[in-house]
Amino acid sequence: MDVPNPRSCPRTTRPRLIFTRFHETWLNQLMFARKIRVEYEANGRKLPCPLKWLDSFSMRNFTNATVFDDTLPLSDGQMEIGSSVPLDQLRDAMEDWFRRKGYLPKESHLSLTVN
Repeated sequence: MDVPNPRSCPRTTRPRLIFTRFHETWLNQLMFARKIRVEYEANGRKLPCPLKWLDSFSMRNFTNATVFDDTLPLSDGQMEIGSSVPLDQLRDAMEDWFRRKGYLPKESHLSLTVN
């Protein structure tokens, strides 16, 4: 399907790109509505989960767990998640994934805190 050049269209049928960009930004703000802190225990201290771990969890697409599609790692220990993502299931799935990857020792646990 060919997309017409906006300059060749009559003014009334030109695409409205400004509204599209605003609309996309607005949707992202709704999709990733909660900011959370992700920490793990090591030697009695709580440390932020490295971005590598969070990225590894968020990038996996072979689990068929669509409930975790709305997760966006930001930095060490920081994520944004959608309002439909259940925190307890997210924590359990992340712990399981991190242990299988060898990131998280068996005796350590994750804590998720909504900012």
